[in-house]
Amino acid sequence: MRIMGLDYGSKTMGVAISDPLLITAQGIEIIRREKETKLRKTLARIEELIAEYEVTEIVLGFPKNMNDTVGERGEKSLELKEMLERRTGLPVTMWDERLTTVAADKAMMEAGIRRENRKDYVDQIAATFILQGYLDSKAMQK
Repeated sequence: MRIMGLDYGSKTMGVAISDPLLITAQGIEIIRREKETKLRKTLARIEELIAEYEVTEIVLGFPKNMNDTVGERGEKSLELKEMLERRTGLPVTMWDERLTTVAADKAMMEAGIRRENRKDYVDQIAATFILQGYLDSKAMQK
């Protein structure tokens, strides 16, 4: 039993997976697509990863505005949530992702990753932060 974390960007999808004990999150890949609306291959790859890692739940980053309202990106994420639930049959939890990209960028800066290379990793690291936040929240509820 594992949980998958997703960071949904306009042309990429960062993917993270929990360990079997649901303690830590690890980034595993970034799924790229040519156009924002072209999700068929992205959803197919997510289904492959769900089978490979025996995923039982998905956590999807929910990009809210800083004033707690839901903007265009948030609406697209809610649409993706419905698609994922229909296609996979798994529960999808929306998780507030405000500032995860900023935190991911800062972590890469501290790790010495060059600015021009950061865009190659930011979504995967953001997905890891989203999932880790969710796992920590669940652990605190026990």
